[in-house]
Amino acid sequence: MTYYTVRGIVGRSFPIILFTSVIGILTGQILNVELENLVSMPIILILIPALIKIGGDTGSMLGARLSSALHMGLGGNIFRNPVVRNSVLSAFIVGMCAFTFLGVVVWITGIVLDMEMAFETLMALCLVSGTFELLAVYSATLLIAFASHRFGVDPDDTVIPIIATLGDLIGVIGIFVTMNLLNII
Repeated sequence: MTYYTVRGIVGRSFPIILFTSVIGILTGQILNVELENLVSMPIILILIPALIKIGGDTGSMLGARLSSALHMGLGGNIFRNPVVRNSVLSAFIVGMCAFTFLGVVVWITGIVLDMEMAFETLMALCLVSGTFELLAVYSATLLIAFASHRFGVDPDDTVIPIIATLGDLIGVIGIFVTMNLLNII
């Protein structure tokens, strides 16, 4: 069991931590550039943390399932594998249900705090940016999990930290792209 030594774990994890730190800083800078627009719409400030969390969390959930399947030898072909297909489909359903619930909760919160936005606009923002985020995050999850496994790196060490951070970046970009599409900004 020399694979699981402190030196080995730190050696494999350190580049991942550096990469995710840079991505996290980039995400913060994107938010900083749009700060004036965000402050003018406080309901969006309520929405952003939960929205980006859903994408990263469901992507991490998918990554954990794929990693377990790969460890058990059930990985096989990425395109014709029922384990992969069912895992992606179930994660997508969970994500879309969470985005719908988030839209309703943020809309009610906006009413209570007198920061209303039209229900249709808020739901469109949640569902469009959420769909974009899930498709991008799940694609990256599949790519990272199978590439890690193929190159002999434990997917458990790579998928979850990278996907959680990429979920934040893709979620923030998705929110701003969707806001531009819906003419909210």
